[in-house]
Amino acid sequence: MEPQKQYVLRTVEERGVRLIRLWFPDVLGQLKSFAISPAELETAFDEGMHFDGSAIDGFSRIQESDVLARPDPNTFELLPWGERDETSARMFCDIENLDGTPFEGDPRQVLKRNLRKARERGFTFYVAPEMEFFYFAEGSGTASPRPLDTGSYFDLTTADVASDLRKRTIHTLEAMGIPVEYSFHEDSPSQHEIDLRYTDALTMADNVMTFRLVVREIAMERGFYATFMPKPLPHVQGSGMHTHMSLFEGDTNAFYDPADEYRLSKIAKGFIAGLLQHAPELTAITNQLVNSYKRLIIGTEAPAHVSWARNNRSALLRVPITKKGKESSVRVEYRAPDPACNPYLAFSVMLAAGMKGIEAGYELPSETNVNVFELTAAERAAEGLHELPASLAEALDSMEGSELMAEALGEHIFEWFLRNKREEWADYRAQVTPFELERYLPTW
Repeated sequence: MEPQKQYVLRTVEERGVRLIRLWFPDVLGQLKSFAISPAELETAFDEGMHFDGSAIDGFSRIQESDVLARPDPNTFELLPWGERDETSARMFCDIENLDGTPFEGDPRQVLKRNLRKARERGFTFYVAPEMEFFYFAEGSGTASPRPLDTGSYFDLTTADVASDLRKRTIHTLEAMGIPVEYSFHEDSPSQHEIDLRYTDALTMADNVMTFRLVVREIAMERGFYATFMPKPLPHVQGSGMHTHMSLFEGDTNAFYDPADEYRLSKIAKGFIAGLLQHAPELTAITNQLVNSYKRLIIGTEAPAHVSWARNNRSALLRVPITKKGKESSVRVEYRAPDPACNPYLAFSVMLAAGMKGIEAGYELPSETNVNVFELTAAERAAEGLHELPASLAEALDSMEGSELMAEALGEHIFEWFLRNKREEWADYRAQVTPFELERYLPTW
């Protein structure tokens, strides 16, 4: 038996673990789970755990429903919450067909497939997302969420309940082996940011799923709730998931070229060009909710146009300036995604777009040195700045015509996602909103 599996079995016995929770994402990035006892663990490793995939939205059809959940021993962690005197643990699972082949409806398998393609070219894909979210007060209704504070960037007040929530969240994350780089109060009332430390994309996607659960659990323990909805409040900034990315060849950063003016290698320039070229096509995945497009509007800090720059936060894709002596840590920051995305699929399509740019030799367009937010529509057109999709419907249209997205996601998820999100858009269009009633009912 593999050493890691032996370690898990030994730890379960030594720590008196009563339940092992097997986690996996559905197509939209919702965390699914079922529990097994320690007596079933060895069988789960060897044979997988059988379940009805048709019960999970986006997985299997009724006539082909049975699948296997096979736990990944590398993701084993003890859970720092639960009933008193009852120790629980969790592992992420890969979903397989009954013959042991990867199941096409499993987002984790989609990411693993895209990472394998990159490895065949000699690359390891590393990411670091900046996770933004809001806390709201106990008793807030869905129509009137009440922030816990009126703070802004980096604010710190005495007896700040939100700061305490954030501190406890960080301690819990680190107890589960998820290191944190930074944390602070964000721009909007009751909005916070926790940045996760760079690691490989598969580990990070698992970490993002765990992160969202931990943030909500800690808030709920205190009678509050947390949300990763991109734009829960009007007239303030929404929540993004700015994602820093780099490719490594062994221990060498493939994006770094000390001889280049920008310290960007040919590989980095191709990767950036690929992301820019295919940005509209992948936006439905990185920004999958109707609400996502309330954040991606001109005049906010969220990008609404396809552009790149170094020290310019109005650009869609930024190349952060590295610290002196750490020039080899060059990376790219893609600023469109929001924290309600499915991280497995988001990392998959961003990697696929970047790799396409490298393989096809895309040319990097000129850097945008102006503040895009201050330009008029005519000035943006003169600069050659194209807009990202302005709605979920536009994003789906762009995705539907993309061979790159179909290949990166696989036919099963590509078709199901489009169908599901078309239904979401149709439901949204059928709603009569308070805005319409307040503006039109009295006068028309």
